[in-house]
Amino acid sequence: MTENRGALEPALLEWVSETAGGTIVEIDRRPGGGRREAWIVDVETDDGTILPLFLRYDRLDPAQRGDPFTLHREAHFYRAFADSPVPVPRIVGVHPTEQAILSERVPGQAWFSRIRDEDERVSVASDFMRILAEMHRVDPHRLQLPDQHPETGLRQLVAQEIDTWETVYRDAGGKADPLIELALTWVKRNIPDVDGPVVIVQGDTGPGNFLYENGRVTAVLDLELGHLGDPHDDLAWVTTRAVQEPFTDIHDRFADYERASGTTVDLDRVRYYRVLAELRIVILGQGNAAHPDPLAEVGNALPYGLLHRRLLVEALADVLGIELDTPNDVEAESTEREWFYDAALEQIRHIIVPRSEDAFVIQRSKGLARILKYLRDADRYADRITERDLDDLETALGSRPDTVVDGTTVLVERHLAGEIPIDDVLTVFARQIAGRTQQLRSAMGVLAERHFDVL
Repeated sequence: MTENRGALEPALLEWVSETAGGTIVEIDRRPGGGRREAWIVDVETDDGTILPLFLRYDRLDPAQRGDPFTLHREAHFYRAFADSPVPVPRIVGVHPTEQAILSERVPGQAWFSRIRDEDERVSVASDFMRILAEMHRVDPHRLQLPDQHPETGLRQLVAQEIDTWETVYRDAGGKADPLIELALTWVKRNIPDVDGPVVIVQGDTGPGNFLYENGRVTAVLDLELGHLGDPHDDLAWVTTRAVQEPFTDIHDRFADYERASGTTVDLDRVRYYRVLAELRIVILGQGNAAHPDPLAEVGNALPYGLLHRRLLVEALADVLGIELDTPNDVEAESTEREWFYDAALEQIRHIIVPRSEDAFVIQRSKGLARILKYLRDADRYADRITERDLDDLETALGSRPDTVVDGTTVLVERHLAGEIPIDDVLTVFARQIAGRTQQLRSAMGVLAERHFDVL
C-alpha cells in the first residue's frame, strides 16, 4: 500500500472498505481530477477478488466552496445515465455526509492528445459524438433533482442556469470583474428564442472528460456541471475543450452528432453557448482567486485562467462579428533577478523532476515551474504593459484612469449605460489579455496560441 493512505482520514478509509465490502490493499492519489481529489483504490474481498475502484473526494464543505456543484449532486447524473447507452462508471457508494463518491474504475486513457494515430483519433472522437447524442436522448425525467424540472421551458431553464452562475459569482465575495459583468449582461439579454428540446446537459463535456481504449469511448466522466438545458450547450462545451485538446475537425464531429441524433446543429446557438461556457469557466476562476488555496494546482490555474478569459472575449467578438486588434509585444530589458528564476527552473527540470517517481509530485513540480516562468517574465514586462493598458483606456474613456482595474470597470459601466460601443470595449479587453499573454507565454506553451475552431 502506498504512503498516500495517510493523506485521507481513517473514517473515510473505513467507509470505503465497508462500502466496497473488503480491505483496501492499494490506494494512490492521481494527478488531475479538476477541482476534486482523484484516488485509485484496490479493495480485496474475502474470497481474494481485487475490486478496482475510483474515489473522488472534496475536502471543502459545500458552504466553503461557494457553489452548488457538489459530488452528491453529481451522483444524480451518474444514476440518471445508469443502464442507458451512455457509458458511465457504476456508482458503488456516495458518502452520507462527506463529499465523496466511490465508483468502479473503468479502463481507458483520458488524454485525447496522446493519441498519435489519426484514424484512431477520428474513431474515438466520432464515437464520443455518437454517445453525446445518446446522452441527449436519455429521458430527462430520470434526473431526480429538486431544481431541475423537464416541464420548465427551455428559455426559463437557460435563465435559471445563468442565475445559478451569477449567484456563484456574487457570493464568492471577491471584487467585481468587469469582463464577467459584461458577459453576464450579454448572455441574459440574448437567450436564444427557441422552445426546445430540453435534454440532460453534461456541461464541461468533450476531450479530457471521457476515457477511451482501442478506438472507442469506455466512459464519460465529470458530470459536476450537469443540468437540464439545450443540447447546443454541450456542443459549445466540446468546442471549448477542443481548444485545450484539439479534437479533429469540428465540422466533421458536428456531422457525426447530426447523424446520430437526427437533428441539425444550429451554429448560431453554438456561438451563444460558447460565450456562456467560457463565462462559467471564468466565474469558477474568479471564485478560486477570491479564496486562494496555496496547496491547490496554482501553476496549472495560471495558464488556463488566462486562456479562458481570452476565449470569452473571442467568443463574444465572434457572436457579434467584431474583428479584434492584437498589439505587438512590448520591449523591455531583462532584470538582474532573471538569472535566479532561471536557476530555480533548471533545478526543477534537471534535479527534482528526474529524481521523483511520484506522478503527483512531478505534476506539481511542473506547476511550480509555470509560476516561476510567469514571475520572471512579469518582472520584466509588467510595467510597460500597464502603461500601454492605461494608454488604451485613456483613448476609450477620454481621460487617464488611476489604475487599469479602475479604468476597465468604468469602461464597462459606461458601455452598459449606452455610452461606449461594445467594439471599443472588446478591443480594450483583447489588448489587455495580449499583454497578460506576453507575461505568461513561456508558462502557457502551446495554449498561448490556441483559439476556437472557426464555425
